[in-house]
Amino acid sequence: MELIVTPGSRTAESTPTRTAPVLAAGEATLAALAAGYDVIRQPLGEILPRLSAVLRDLVPHRAAAELSTHCAHSPFKSFGDEAYATRISTADMEPLFLSGVAGRPWQGRATIAGADRPVVAVTTDATQRGALLVLVRDEGAAPADEAALAVVQALWTLVTSHFERLSAEAAPGALARSRAAADTRARVIAELGARHGATLTALLGVLRSRNLHDAAARSTATELAVSGLAELRAEAERDQAMAEERADEAFARLADSLRPLLRHSPVRLELGAPDSTRSVPADVAHTARAIARELLLAVLEQDPVTRVHIGWQVVGQELRVTVRDDGPGGLSHCGLGPTRIADRLEVLGGRLDIDPVPGWGTTVSALIPLTTPDAPSHGALDPLGTLGARELEVLTRLARGHRNRAIAQELHISESTVKFHVAKILTKLGVASRGEAAALFHAVA
Repeated sequence: MELIVTPGSRTAESTPTRTAPVLAAGEATLAALAAGYDVIRQPLGEILPRLSAVLRDLVPHRAAAELSTHCAHSPFKSFGDEAYATRISTADMEPLFLSGVAGRPWQGRATIAGADRPVVAVTTDATQRGALLVLVRDEGAAPADEAALAVVQALWTLVTSHFERLSAEAAPGALARSRAAADTRARVIAELGARHGATLTALLGVLRSRNLHDAAARSTATELAVSGLAELRAEAERDQAMAEERADEAFARLADSLRPLLRHSPVRLELGAPDSTRSVPADVAHTARAIARELLLAVLEQDPVTRVHIGWQVVGQELRVTVRDDGPGGLSHCGLGPTRIADRLEVLGGRLDIDPVPGWGTTVSALIPLTTPDAPSHGALDPLGTLGARELEVLTRLARGHRNRAIAQELHISESTVKFHVAKILTKLGVASRGEAAALFHAVA
């Protein structure tokens, strides 16, 4: 049958044929956009659980894990069935991270959570060093279709782009939580590493003793102990790689982001890379890049300016960021405008020095400590800044009047773990009761 449709006319036969696919595609797009918005509006500690819930209908799974190398304070997270989620480690994730291709989801089998299991792995390059999402599936689960994988990829790219923006902007509140959590994580790793290392070293000493006669048992146990020490060291190195950046590589990322700003400008940009390969904390690198960008934009507002030099130096336990121009030499703290430079530096215990020379230009120096500042430094800015991400999640629910059992159910952890977090919260906040902690939360929230 030949169907002729004139402008302004509608027929029963033409409407479904012409609009149904369009409507279906539109509804799917709107649903995906709504899901993405719902995920990124969550507090940082609840993004992975919410993303897992959103994706469960598309790709049924028992647990979800992420390895986000841009996240200084908590690069690895897992969520879901505790039989799976609590057994996933960065050692499981790293092979998938290294072999994944950004933008191309992969599904198959991998060794994860202590066994060979079916997984879906999604990698994105929306961040500078990439990010991986792994969904652990049930045995016998049907392969996910291409449309479902495309949605998973799009949502993961959206979420990691959101993370990257938060890191690049180095917001003071996020910096305070990042520094506190990174310090706690490093301390725990050091304590566990020292304890396990001492145990394995002692075991090796006994096994290598010639007073033991069973050579086969000695050989097997020695091999196990050596493997344990190697894995312990590898775990520490992986954590360092994710929580730190080499100073020269961090500066190279800054240079790549600054060159386009002056591509069509008569102002000449000179870059002084640090002559050090020393690693610096990732939150320090994020802050240094954000400050350098803001200072560059501020000095470009002067007239005339023909040359700007930006350099980094690692001096002792500080990273020095220097921005020097050949402008009129009238720049001051007030002239920097409504920036968050001072807040960022206060969180990390840094300072800003401005040295203007009328008629010759201005040198602005930001000094950022590489070590954790004393608690009052960031506590004065944010009383909750000493709390880690999970502790903030527990305190938020505690302040709403939830009891330990309810908190445990909401966060998918045990009641004993909740009690541990509550005790740590009271200690860090310097309060004596749950009520005082809740009152402090409401006072600053």
